[in-house]
Amino acid sequence: MTPLSSQPETGTGTLHVALGRRLVAEGIGTGFLIIAVVGSGIMASNLSTDVGLQLLENATATAGALIGLILMFGAVSGAHFNPIVTLVDRLFGTITTRDTILYAIAQTVGGCVGTVLANLMFELDAINLSTRSRTGGHLWLSEVIATIGLLLVIHGCVRTGRANAVPFAVGVWIGGAYWFTSSTSFANPAVTIARTLSNSFAGIQPSSAPMFILMQLIGALAAYALIRFLYPTPLENIDD
Repeated sequence: MTPLSSQPETGTGTLHVALGRRLVAEGIGTGFLIIAVVGSGIMASNLSTDVGLQLLENATATAGALIGLILMFGAVSGAHFNPIVTLVDRLFGTITTRDTILYAIAQTVGGCVGTVLANLMFELDAINLSTRSRTGGHLWLSEVIATIGLLLVIHGCVRTGRANAVPFAVGVWIGGAYWFTSSTSFANPAVTIARTLSNSFAGIQPSSAPMFILMQLIGALAAYALIRFLYPTPLENIDD
């Protein structure tokens, strides 16, 4: 899922922020994102038995939280909240290998803590492994498409001089992708892992997670190639 880099190609401003601060921002941001995803799913299930309405409530809460979180942490860490976003930044050379690994760890740990907190807020066991199986070619294809789309939205905005639009573009994209992908657009390995810890509306069975993550990685590589092809001119060379 997850949103999210405000400056993936030429924005190196966040690299001047102390690494510790960036990692804390990534951990907290991913944690809040998961609280929004899992918490709104639990609340939706408590309020309605209509699956369509539950999905609408879940998507709306997630989209709104994403916009706020990217605005909140974009200037600190780039507001990736997603190892896939960080990986593509690494492929473009705007973040080091060490920082990429540390970002991914902070995002995953933050996401798992977020799930625990969401469970506790609704009086569930802190860790309650999901039994919701999500498997099949249609779901795996959805994850590839969702990941490609997410990365194109981010880099398309930034590479055309519209970085300020990223929070809103990503939030709207993810909210929509809940509906037009059969997998409900996880598009985020940290989110996928974290969602295995809640046996709720937003959960995913641990055995289903590895294929989701593999498809997300495939989508990331495809998106990287598309970004290089569609936006070959560095931002600084684009005329205003």
